[in-house]
Amino acid sequence: MKLDSMYQEIILDHYRNPHGKGLRAGDAEVHHVNPTCGDEITLRVRLEGATVADVSYESQGCSISQASASVLNDLVVGKSVGDAQAVQEAFLELMQSKGQGEGDEEVLEDAVAFAGVSKYPARVKCALLSWMAWKDATAKALAEQPAIND
Repeated sequence: MKLDSMYQEIILDHYRNPHGKGLRAGDAEVHHVNPTCGDEITLRVRLEGATVADVSYESQGCSISQASASVLNDLVVGKSVGDAQAVQEAFLELMQSKGQGEGDEEVLEDAVAFAGVSKYPARVKCALLSWMAWKDATAKALAEQPAIND
């Protein structure tokens, strides 16, 4: 039970002290809503070449959705788009594990704290809200980048 308590503290810390909150300039913006509970996020991505330079957002909702957006910011900013997408896939896999997965702490860092959330299908959508918004915003930003001619 000590591990569960530690994970709850990580989630609450990200909820109380969110990283990346507040919209800043970006290459693409998306707005997602969780129709189940009403949580919302407007998320912007800024790329510098193939690197995620910034992720900023404004959101409202439960502690899980808010903390997940903060953890997302920590995990993808500064990484190549490919590496950030690999982290997103690892988080998605953890959330789809139905409580059976633990997640790779070296890849997911604080995001492993959401392992217990995967037991509750309604809460999985909360945890994934910002990640799906990031995925869509990144795809949009990549599509809008000018083609590089050889």
